[in-house]
Amino acid sequence: MATENVRDYPRPPRVEGTGRHLLVVIGDVTIAETRQGLRVLETTHPPVYYFPPGDVRMELLSPSARRTWCEFKGAASYWSVRAGGRVVANAAWSYPQPEPAYAAIRHHLAFYAAAADACFVDGERVQAQAGSFYGGWITGDVVGA
Repeated sequence: MATENVRDYPRPPRVEGTGRHLLVVIGDVTIAETRQGLRVLETTHPPVYYFPPGDVRMELLSPSARRTWCEFKGAASYWSVRAGGRVVANAAWSYPQPEPAYAAIRHHLAFYAAAADACFVDGERVQAQAGSFYGGWITGDVVGA
């Protein structure tokens, strides 16, 4: 994939499909793995990858009480993950009823790279976006984050 500058990403954000191999590991357990993910691109933020629920080990997730609001996507619900003998609170989020322009991500799950033991895009271990709110994944083909 060619290098992308996050300053070139749109506002409002754009949702697009990706066939890249996405993987989330917590406690030596593969929590999510797909080649049918979606990514949300928003100005100045690294991509946020969303996994279809069928490619997530949902039996390891439990709903959390945390809720947040995105001016574009709407109300987000959070999920805790139980794996490897521990619970990682609010490790993932989803949009059960997103705004119409973001209907494609309905029920898909995104994971905080900082909350996981490892996240990968096409075999490359990602870096977590700084901070505790945004969940972008930084890879070698993303600059400006």
